Amino acid sequence: MFHKRLLFLLMGVLLILHLSYSQSFRIVPLGVKGGSDESNLSAYMVAAKGSNNYICFDAGTLHYGIEKAISNKVFSGPAEQVLKRYIKGYLISHAHLDHIGGLIINSPDDTAKTIYGLTSCIETIKTHYFTWESWANFADEGEAPLLKKYHYQVLQPAGSTALKNTGMTVKAFPLSHSNLTSTAFLVRSKDAYVLYLGDTGPDEVEKSHNLYNLWQSIAPLIKTRQLKAIMIEASFPDEQPDKTLFGHLTPHWLMKEMDELDNLTGNKALDGFKVIITHLKPPQVSIDKIKTQLITENSLHLNLIFPQQGEAIDL
Repeated sequence: MFHKRLLFLLMGVLLILHLSYSQSFRIVPLGVKGGSDESNLSAYMVAAKGSNNYICFDAGTLHYGIEKAISNKVFSGPAEQVLKRYIKGYLISHAHLDHIGGLIINSPDDTAKTIYGLTSCIETIKTHYFTWESWANFADEGEAPLLKKYHYQVLQPAGSTALKNTGMTVKAFPLSHSNLTSTAFLVRSKDAYVLYLGDTGPDEVEKSHNLYNLWQSIAPLIKTRQLKAIMIEASFPDEQPDKTLFGHLTPHWLMKEMDELDNLTGNKALDGFKVIITHLKPPQVSIDKIKTQLITENSLHLNLIFPQQGEAIDL
């Protein structure tokens, strides 16, 4: 009996080590900033490791980011092939232009795909972007005539949805982003997960519990080391007043939220945990300040990753 228990214990340790060190995802940042640089706005391709079946977290910049990835030899190109064949669908956190502009602009050259989002996000795309007054209706719902290139898939909060043609699934969680609802996407491939947050303000400023509810949901996955990384924004330096955050995070507020997560996970589970910082807003002096403040305030010893456009990240 003792030997059986020891064997089961060793198997559990090996499983945790496997989940800790094996690579499960490849992320290709097509755009990493917020704000005014239209060539480098929020968009991240993610696929199971070894697969070219990607889903795109937001789509602020597509074509230019793909070209950068090709120049870095992440893809062999041409860019049109990556857009048409590798990107299988879009997870849109909210319908602000810096998160969807690339999808709209590239829609004439794209192939049939699914756009996933919460109800409010889908409704905005349907009634404000894919209409014949603002662009053309490339979707299968909304203003006639319907070009039927894109299919809308409404995500129900916390329900699991298969991401077509990727082998991955997603759960959506609502986030507070000033006057609208943004989204966090928890994507699963086999027994591994990655979490992407669209724009969000801190719970304390937003008078919300959305981030805390999210942290409660993912804490068990951090304890078992199944969650490979959190992708989360830091838009402004700490000098930005709370009243002008407009639903965004600073290094101070990001680290305060990480403290909340740490309280739920315990046992230094966040020590070395990968946190990918997104949506840094220009000018460059502000971006440099955000990075310095995050590093200085990183008392939890998180593994902070600052993605570069077109440079792959393996998790």
